[in-house]
Amino acid sequence: MTTLEIVRLSLLALHILGLAAIIGAFFVQIRKKSDYNLTPMLSGAIVQLVTGVGLVAVREASDLGVNSTKSAVKLIIAIVVLAAVIVAMVQQRRGKNASPWFHTAGGLAVVNVLVAVFWQ
Repeated sequence: MTTLEIVRLSLLALHILGLAAIIGAFFVQIRKKSDYNLTPMLSGAIVQLVTGVGLVAVREASDLGVNSTKSAVKLIIAIVVLAAVIVAMVQQRRGKNASPWFHTAGGLAVVNVLVAVFWQ
């Protein structure tokens, strides 16, 4: 196993853990109306963004081929998820309704999984 393969698999494992943090926190709290624990979603969104970019870079370096359009779509969705979590945190700290932003972040994270799985 090459060094790049070890890096790629490590990034993939972290990427899946980031996904679990976002979607897990979303599904656990989906019925709540307020007082969301957004820290796992923020951490997961950051991990997803960083490891996603890293995965694309490692695939390019390993000559494994990358679907640039799919990667760009997933990157845009990931940035919107991160932004929605940040806005939800700000809204919640100000005592305002964070629910739409919370649901946007969780819903788009699910959409990103579907893009990853079904877009070949």
